[in-house]
Amino acid sequence: MHAPYATSPDRSRGRQVTEEESSFRSPYQRDRDRIIHASAFRRLKHKTQVFVEHEGDNYRTRLTHSIEVGQVGRTIAGALGLNQELTEAVALAHDLGHTPFGHTGEDALHGLMEPYGGFDHNAQAIRIVTCLERHYAEFDGLNLTWETLEAIAKHNGPVVGELPWALAECNAAVDLELHTHASAEAQVAALADDIAYNNHDLHDALRAGLFTDDDLARLPLLDQAYGAVDRLYPGLDPNRRRHEALRRFFGVMVGDVIGTARALLADAGVQSVEDVRALDHPVVQFSPELWSGLKEIRAFLFTRMYRAPSVMEKRAKVAKVVEALFPYFLDNPQDMPERWHADIAGAADRTALARIVSDYIAGMTDRFALQQHERLIGVKVEV
Repeated sequence: MHAPYATSPDRSRGRQVTEEESSFRSPYQRDRDRIIHASAFRRLKHKTQVFVEHEGDNYRTRLTHSIEVGQVGRTIAGALGLNQELTEAVALAHDLGHTPFGHTGEDALHGLMEPYGGFDHNAQAIRIVTCLERHYAEFDGLNLTWETLEAIAKHNGPVVGELPWALAECNAAVDLELHTHASAEAQVAALADDIAYNNHDLHDALRAGLFTDDDLARLPLLDQAYGAVDRLYPGLDPNRRRHEALRRFFGVMVGDVIGTARALLADAGVQSVEDVRALDHPVVQFSPELWSGLKEIRAFLFTRMYRAPSVMEKRAKVAKVVEALFPYFLDNPQDMPERWHADIAGAADRTALARIVSDYIAGMTDRFALQQHERLIGVKVEV
């Protein structure tokens, strides 16, 4: 049973291209399924989360991260009486626009694209689902519902000021009311993203030897998790101890969001999804107490993982791959695959061509980008 402030499929604002509705799937189930079957979703399998995709089979990739976000989102949405299908669709789509090599690739591509409108992975996700997936007979993109598009665009909050060009193009065709907060389902997806990476980045960095369990056991929230495990299971195998502690930390974050959101929803007295959008604050948040501890953990991760010397060394190498491929394709667009040639022929100016090249490079997996760099630039980059 959905809460009154949940997004109802029966009241969807519909799709850009009208389609006959399914007799056995809700509109948001269809959105989720189209995202799962999208080419861009499959490519997340070989895209960096933090470690370059082929550094090890046990590290998270963008695909496994997205699946974890979907699982967390469904759990929280179910506890809050929200629409789980919409939440999952947004969670699975939220990273579709990421470049190869994660945020390193994004930073490099944004710098190269600055003369042509820049690059933003959230806006690129919208571009993918509205334009770049080209499989259906009657439309480009996935023809998602208005609610799913809104949630992908605004899951991190209202988008104000100058819009990324890719988002501006979509918003000109479909007004996503970017100045308001999104549905509670979108807000759940955003917090599920935070929960997933706060938890799994600790797992991956421990596996990589960037810090130790003893380092984590001195941090807020994690000290309680490790302490509880040590009391219950003295002398536990180190790998099991780690897993038990981090799953408790994971559960604390999920429980905190559910409890905090319930209180915020009750205090706001919202009775519809429109009431949620009209508020001047998000209704799905961490409590101030938990957020204080998380900020310390995130600062630790920033220093000891994201800016670790070994990670920074690889970041510098892979940034050069993007920095070499972009000007190459801008000057030699004929070397892009044939399916891009019609777009290239229709490019009105260098900005339009640069945006096509950006679309192509952003869609590359880590290993394909490395292969193209070796083939076209003549340099094999070892990461």
